[in-house]
Amino acid sequence: MKTARPMKRLECLDGLRGVLAVYVMISHMAPFIDAPGWALAPFSHGMAAVDVFFILSGMVILGSLEGFGQRMGPFLAARVVRIFPVFLVVFAAAIAIQPVAAAYEAMPWLAPDSLARRLWADGWPSDWAANIAAHLTMTHGLFPDGAWPHVYLGFLGAAWSLSTEWQFYLLAALFVRPGREWRLVAGFLGLAALALLWHRHAPEAWLFSRAFLPNKAHYFALGMASTLLLRDDGREASAGWRFAAVLGAVLALCWAQGGAGKLAAPLVWTLCLAAQQWQTGVLAPLAATLRSRPLLWLGSISYCVYLVNEPVQKLLARLLAGVAGGNSTLFAVLWAPSAVLLPVLAAWWLHRAVELPALRWGKSRIRKTGSIESDNRSRLLTNAQNPALELPSPRIISSGI
Repeated sequence: MKTARPMKRLECLDGLRGVLAVYVMISHMAPFIDAPGWALAPFSHGMAAVDVFFILSGMVILGSLEGFGQRMGPFLAARVVRIFPVFLVVFAAAIAIQPVAAAYEAMPWLAPDSLARRLWADGWPSDWAANIAAHLTMTHGLFPDGAWPHVYLGFLGAAWSLSTEWQFYLLAALFVRPGREWRLVAGFLGLAALALLWHRHAPEAWLFSRAFLPNKAHYFALGMASTLLLRDDGREASAGWRFAAVLGAVLALCWAQGGAGKLAAPLVWTLCLAAQQWQTGVLAPLAATLRSRPLLWLGSISYCVYLVNEPVQKLLARLLAGVAGGNSTLFAVLWAPSAVLLPVLAAWWLHRAVELPALRWGKSRIRKTGSIESDNRSRLLTNAQNPALELPSPRIISSGI
């Protein structure tokens, strides 16, 4: 069997994680500002940013599974160490502030159909115990809307994507086989095609939310195909053709799901992947921006930024709405900078106080148990340049969400 060739460190994609996390945060902030629709439109594509995160996850998880020798137990244990410590802290905070009203009545400029009114859960749900249990087991994305409406959002809206991630981890770990990775990619594309057919023909009560893996499977497929393309590094022409075929299939599926607007995620990803590979010519400015120190730093705390922005912004809006007294201009002046800065500061604290210690502990446990090959032990959860990223190799980025 051909040995995988190591890849250089993908710093552009590390920086991309920072861009995506900040964009998602701004997309949650912008709808509360009283501004014309055209001014807010550039910040209304937070879902596309999450889809790019899924592509990133598809890329790193394939390499991680190979680092663990395709062994499900150690691989999933490492994912628990990566995902759960920060999630549990933020989820507990979200539960604590759930009874706090969102103060929409103090923001009369928000129309009844405003996106802002759908961002935060309000009030204590009657099925709270089952809702919490579903989130703690990461099963909240598995229920059709007719069986359990909106459970995928629950107490912490951003956590919907974590359920999707876990579904991917389990399925990839079950079916990945050395030398047959392209078949796994094709399988995920087929899963996405079946999901599209189901969405078009199934009864409404049996339609699944965006947190259901088949609805996002093509993004993970594109990420895995990117890993295989970069790992091959041009040694076989077939890798390039296979990647092009996967990209074409993903674009077709995105178009079928929602038209031209759905093409943003795979196209942005392909552009950034090209910037990573060819950092000269017209791509040089993009590559330099993504490799800049501020974006690499934001990339290191991106998972924390993604999770914590919602509860921080909810409490902040409650406070500032009272201070503004119904004045939309004053609210916007106070809200816009603080709704970005405070979540970043909270994320930095989470990164230092929770995320890094958990990753270090996980790294030490891996070394003690010898759960992977000795030459990979020091690579799994951290690296010298950016200890927030758990890596099967210091040359491939990690999924932020």
